[in-house]
Amino acid sequence: MKHYFMMRLLSTVIILVSFNISIYGQSSSKTIKLWNGKDFTGWELITSSAADIESVCTINPDSVLAVAGKPIGYLATIGSYENYRLHIEYRWPINAVKNSNSGVLIHIASGPIDRNTWPMCFQIQTKIAHVGDLLPMAGAKFAEPLSTAPEAKTPQLERQKPDSEKPFGEWNTVDIICCDSTIECTINGIVQNRVTKCEPHAGKIGIQLEGVPFELRNIWMNILD
Repeated sequence: MKHYFMMRLLSTVIILVSFNISIYGQSSSKTIKLWNGKDFTGWELITSSAADIESVCTINPDSVLAVAGKPIGYLATIGSYENYRLHIEYRWPINAVKNSNSGVLIHIASGPIDRNTWPMCFQIQTKIAHVGDLLPMAGAKFAEPLSTAPEAKTPQLERQKPDSEKPFGEWNTVDIICCDSTIECTINGIVQNRVTKCEPHAGKIGIQLEGVPFELRNIWMNILD
């Protein structure tokens, strides 16, 4: 009898674990280090005016990537990805200006379109005081209603929770789960946005340059089963 109940308990635990995994679709099988901390292998710089990536980005001895922020444009991976958990850490300098602006671009599915600069993609905003807002760019779409008018120059869905960004000079973590056509973004451990029925649902990954300096480190992803 004791053996029977132990087997039933074990079966229940297995079912619950399997159910939990099936809900979130987050069983990770492969880790990809998107930035190797040594050079710019696997990355390119996209700008409206010609610029070399090494003139915009400096690699510090502690494997921190210092980004000048100019010219306006974005860093982009050479490869395209879908169904993953993306992790990026960034920080603003201690003397950053209050309107410092950047963002993480995912599902980049075109070259420059919007204002001859931004591609079709989704942006997870890292602009100061707006971290976690989610922007469909250059024709990208999701099912949830926007916080702005649909015809707005910069359409966006505002973050769901109070501001969770760190003070200037401290590292922030951005974790983004892309599973099928769903995007969920977490800022410093707080889920700030989630959208569904996203189009496109795959593409390159990028980091915006919006004219101000910042630093990056620990850029990696787990591919989801």
